[in-house]
Amino acid sequence: MMERCACVERELDKVLHKFLSYGRHCEQSLEELLCYVSQLRQELSSAALQGAPLSATLSLVMAQCCRKIKDTVQKLASDHKDIHSSVSRVGKAIDRNFDAELCSVVSDSVWESREQQQQQPLLQLAIVEHLYQQGMLGVAEELSQESTLHVDAGFKQPFLELNRVLEALHKQDLQPALDWVIANKQRLLELNSSLEFKLHRLHFIQLLAGGPDKQLEALSYARHFQPFAHLHQREIQVVMGSLVYLPLGIENSPYCHLLDARHWTEICESFTHDACALLGLSVESPLSVSFASGCVALPVLMNIKAVIEQRQCTGVWSHKDELPIEIELGMKCWYHSVFACPILRQQATDSNPPIKLICGHVISRDALNKLISGGKLKCPYCPMEQNPADGKRIIF
Repeated sequence: MMERCACVERELDKVLHKFLSYGRHCEQSLEELLCYVSQLRQELSSAALQGAPLSATLSLVMAQCCRKIKDTVQKLASDHKDIHSSVSRVGKAIDRNFDAELCSVVSDSVWESREQQQQQPLLQLAIVEHLYQQGMLGVAEELSQESTLHVDAGFKQPFLELNRVLEALHKQDLQPALDWVIANKQRLLELNSSLEFKLHRLHFIQLLAGGPDKQLEALSYARHFQPFAHLHQREIQVVMGSLVYLPLGIENSPYCHLLDARHWTEICESFTHDACALLGLSVESPLSVSFASGCVALPVLMNIKAVIEQRQCTGVWSHKDELPIEIELGMKCWYHSVFACPILRQQATDSNPPIKLICGHVISRDALNKLISGGKLKCPYCPMEQNPADGKRIIF
């Protein structure tokens, strides 16, 4: 999928490059043409004021000017036509790399059903939450108003606080983050978070970057490391050892890695992770996770749809809450244990819990009831017969 996107992006870059080049060339050509015409106009005006007839030289110059205007316009029109062909190649690249019938995977009735219409506010809320989490607060507010979606102030507050601190960190301002850490110190300790130490270390490194003039201030600030000495002894030794090279410049010493810009990226990631844990938010928005999962699942669903149509297996996929096959999304998308019955291919629920048989195999209660014959149950995976009442419910 990423290779296909890159292919389309390359074609798009070519068009943008041509468009910018055409714009510069067009502006330059027209400026030269206007300058040329202005000079000719001045010469004609001077000749008219003198009352002299139009000379053969001026007639020749006017003919050349008309020819130059015509040639320039034709050249610009030809270049503009070439841009159109480049734009059409982008469309062909999209058609070549992406299936235009993606919407056919989902039936239109899914969106038109009464149940789905009732869930539309949930979809709108997921989009608004994603926008808040990405820091696009103005867009989220506008969408809420236009969709008449009421968003409680308590829902917005965690995102506003998160983005306020992250915006400061992107500007290499540590103070808002340090204030937030101090205000939530006890809860961060319960999470075994090292965020406070990382912030103090980064502030110490900022002071080191100031050179020898900041040496006393850096030594004074080093007192903040004392509570973390038993957990981060090695890191503290490294930053304190860099003071030896301060007169020569940390950037010219074995400790130059301390000034690497990646430390700011890492502190943003650490803050986002710990802040989301305290605020009860996921690091990635539900919408982005769903979109990424859809990108993984879509090619598989397109293939199975083609097979179903080829074999004319109508009714296999009802486009409801189940998929015709299991799709592996990877460990990244594992959030909690969910049992799916291997017989009925349905997820377990409170009314249909997983049941462990005597032989150790696990099926759903509905599957167990369907397999009972003559008061006995034969395991679908092994030849053991047993009493259905001996099955035990499993709670994950």
